[in-house]
Amino acid sequence: MSRADHFWQLSCFDELPSTSDYCLDVCRAGHGAAGQAVLAYRQTKGRGSRGRNWLDAGQGLALSVVLNASHAGSDALGGWPFVASLGFYDGLLRAVPAARSRLMIKWPNDILLDGQKMGGILIEREGDFVLIGLGANLVSAPQQSMVERPVACLAQCGCVPDVKTVAQHVLDGLAWWQQEWQQKGFASVRSAWLERAHPLGTPLVVKGGTTYEEGHFAGLAEDGRLLLSTENGMKTIATGDILLMEKGA
Repeated sequence: MSRADHFWQLSCFDELPSTSDYCLDVCRAGHGAAGQAVLAYRQTKGRGSRGRNWLDAGQGLALSVVLNASHAGSDALGGWPFVASLGFYDGLLRAVPAARSRLMIKWPNDILLDGQKMGGILIEREGDFVLIGLGANLVSAPQQSMVERPVACLAQCGCVPDVKTVAQHVLDGLAWWQQEWQQKGFASVRSAWLERAHPLGTPLVVKGGTTYEEGHFAGLAEDGRLLLSTENGMKTIATGDILLMEKGA
C-alpha cells in the first residue's frame, strides 16, 4: 500500500470547470477536510498562478488537494510551494522514470521539461486549509500560439500511465514530503528542492509589477526566498515571475 492510499480521499470526475474551485466551494460550505483530493479528467476553466488561465490540452493532470494550513508558517511564502513542487516532481518522475535527466523545478514551484513549462502549481489559503492545485501536460501540450512561453508534455520522455495512476504517484509524493517537512523541518525540504531545481549560477530575470531584476541564481534563503546575485549586490526575492535565461545570453 502506498502512502497515498491511506493519506488521501480521492474523488474523480469526468469533467469540472476547475478542481481548485471545487475544493474552495467544499471548504466554504464547511465540508473541507485535510486529505481531500479531486481529480478531473477534463478541466474547462482551470486557473493558474497570477490570475492566468491553465489550458487543458487533453489527457492532462488536473488535480487539487486540501491540506491543514497549520504548517504554513508565519512568513508570507511558507514551505508549501517547495513541499508541493517536490511531491509533484517526484510523482511525475515515478510515472515516467525516463524523464529524470530532463525534469527541473523553477522557483518556486513550476515543473520544467527541457527548460519548457510542463506543470504548474496554484496555492491558496482558505480558512484553516491550504488548497494546492496541480496541473501538468501529460500526453500533449497546448498549441504554442495559445500560450505565452514554450511548453512541453511528459510524453516527450516516453509512455505515460493513465491519468489516475499519475495522480496517485503525485499524491504519494505530496504525502511523503509533507511528512518530511513535519518531522525534519524546512531545511530538509530546502536541500532536496535545490537538488531538483535550476543550478546555482543560472541567469534569471525576475519580473513583478514594477520590479525587473537581472542576475544569477544564488540559492534559497532559510525561509525559501530566492537569492539573486546582481550587479548591485545580492537581492532577496519573495515573489515574482521568473524567466530562465540562456547562459552567455
